[in-house]
Amino acid sequence: MSEIHASEILVHIVDDEEAIRDSLVWLFASRGIKATSYASGEDFLVAHAAGLRGVIILDLRLGGISGIEVLDRLVAAGAEQPVIMLSGHGDVPLAVAALKRGAMDFLEKPFNDNQLVDRIVELLAIEETRQAARETRLALKDRLATLSDREREVMDLMIRGRLNKQIAGDLGIAMRTVEVHRARVLEKMGVRNGIELAALMARPGE
Repeated sequence: MSEIHASEILVHIVDDEEAIRDSLVWLFASRGIKATSYASGEDFLVAHAAGLRGVIILDLRLGGISGIEVLDRLVAAGAEQPVIMLSGHGDVPLAVAALKRGAMDFLEKPFNDNQLVDRIVELLAIEETRQAARETRLALKDRLATLSDREREVMDLMIRGRLNKQIAGDLGIAMRTVEVHRARVLEKMGVRNGIELAALMARPGE
């Protein structure tokens, strides 16, 4: 099993059976994975926040609102955490429906502990990668927000490969002014040249 580096990432267990919640929390603790649990879908949704990280284990047949409804609400809220559905015998059609709604996987009770832990480790790794990508996007957004309107215009032309003289002609400004804006753009965006800038702005999802 690979090591989990992000110690603050949790496994969020949503199940109305106390014995299952306790056993899963103990199971993950025994493997060095931090977990927390919720007795109902309502409790979890109250605690859920946009910045919540980790993997969600969600029982299909919860008391109160169902696991499917919890999943639907998460999807509607734009939640990105991976979700594993736990299903009982005969719940396969519901579990398949959950996959179509956005769940990453489902396991049928009684499940194999090692299989569950291995799958959680895989999904935690996916979540770490997604989180890193989200943080990169936010950092880029913050950098872009520091640019003036003119600097943004200069940057857009730089990305298109326009030379300083051409940018000056395009914008009707002096070439020395372009040089000043260009230097500020590179500094604010944290890159050394136009090639690095173009590569930064061409990343998927940017």
